[in-house]
Amino acid sequence: MLIEDLRSAHEDIERLEAAIAERITDEPKHIRNRLARDHEIANFADKITNQSERALHIYNNERDDWTREVQSLTAGDDPFEEFYKQLAGIKDFHRRNANEPVENLERAYKKPENGGPAGGFAGGITSMFTGEEAFGRFFDLTMLHEEFLNLPGIKLERKVTYLHYIDIFDKFGPPELTLKKDEHKMTDAYFSYVGSLADYLESFMRRSKPLENLDVIFRGFLEEFERAWEKGEVSGWESIAKSNGSGPKTQGTGTGIWCADCEKEFKNDNVYRAHLTGKKHIKAAAEREASAADSTAAAPTSLKCLRERAVAEREHRVTRLAASMQTVREDTRVNVERKSGMTDKERTAEIEALYAEDTTMTNGPSNGANGEGDDDDEEDGEKLYNPLKLPLSWDGKPIPFWLYKLHGLGVEFSCEICGNYVYMGRRAFDKHFSEQRHVYGLKCLGITQTGLFREITGIGEAERLWEKIQRDRETKEKADEGVIEMEDSYGAVMPWKVWDDLNKQGLL
Repeated sequence: MLIEDLRSAHEDIERLEAAIAERITDEPKHIRNRLARDHEIANFADKITNQSERALHIYNNERDDWTREVQSLTAGDDPFEEFYKQLAGIKDFHRRNANEPVENLERAYKKPENGGPAGGFAGGITSMFTGEEAFGRFFDLTMLHEEFLNLPGIKLERKVTYLHYIDIFDKFGPPELTLKKDEHKMTDAYFSYVGSLADYLESFMRRSKPLENLDVIFRGFLEEFERAWEKGEVSGWESIAKSNGSGPKTQGTGTGIWCADCEKEFKNDNVYRAHLTGKKHIKAAAEREASAADSTAAAPTSLKCLRERAVAEREHRVTRLAASMQTVREDTRVNVERKSGMTDKERTAEIEALYAEDTTMTNGPSNGANGEGDDDDEEDGEKLYNPLKLPLSWDGKPIPFWLYKLHGLGVEFSCEICGNYVYMGRRAFDKHFSEQRHVYGLKCLGITQTGLFREITGIGEAERLWEKIQRDRETKEKADEGVIEMEDSYGAVMPWKVWDDLNKQGLL
């Protein structure tokens, strides 16, 4: 029945909207549960779209059948005749299918009672990411790094480690790598590598950001490339696009004489006639005539242009995707640096702790919902013992006291430029000079050359140093004015300032 289908669609939409509202108000602590919630909401939104299209189809395309069905329910002397007829059909169906399970629509989209993510609607978060990706926190470019190192015909300036590759994977020219576009960027291996890199970044963004309208973003990347290619402004492909006919083509202003062979405009008729007998014009005319006559090479040239355009489009897509996920890239670099200093035992312990935390967040407290399990752990001696208030390490336990003393974490360093912010330890203090808080504080004081103010934490000291730098710069500029020498029409040499004064007075 169309009426029942329409009612079912509206009911499903309302229940999906309630499920989305229920999940938006929740903020899980673990990244796996947050990602599962986002994927659930995205899937619910897709279901709402499908049900809405189904209802609109009934309203627009099956309106006559729907109207006849409504009229059949109200026609005749007895308005309940059609009702009892359909009720008898429903009873007969359940009599013939007595063991058919009935879906509880009221609980279909409810969250699990144990507080964990709902299975089925999230799309399998556990199998969606690799262990290196850590549920969308980091990139996993190990396979692409191996493919990059094995590309044929590429001359690397130095050995590219995985850590260095994370910084340069979206750079396709010198100084990172040296190659000739006509020889190596047109190979099948390079074309496959750039395509795999672009597909991975696009897939990673879809998996880690399910609630964003990514189709619009990717379409914007493609439109941006189309405009840049037509203007010949694609980075690294300017000369290729120009030779293929892309980019702006100058046809002159219309007031002079245009030379089609040299693509140049001449204002004077005599200059144009002299140009026609020049070697450059004769050579350009011969090349143009040869290219017009060689029709058999048109098809291969066209295929080559399409290949160049496809490679350039993939490189542009990689560059834009990497720029939009710069935070993930920096986190990946920090994670790789951190893991490089760990032993196999520490890496194994970190993975076990991650899965243990994941299990705890998914299953919730094991001894009741009121936190009774925490009290039992404290009574069993599992309470964290940290009387010296030492910082916690990666495993959630206090670091050793000798390491605390080695790094000087008990020494406080205050910075007036950062708003009297206190940094614990020399390492954190040295690092903060290049961080955003310190750089912003210097810019508020009118200081632009922040690299010269390392180890300076006082506002007054920084202002005095900046004033001295400004004075020294002005003194140097004035001294340079006396060094520049000019020569008048008689060959007399004089300083630039004297020559400028005489020139303004008209004495030269």
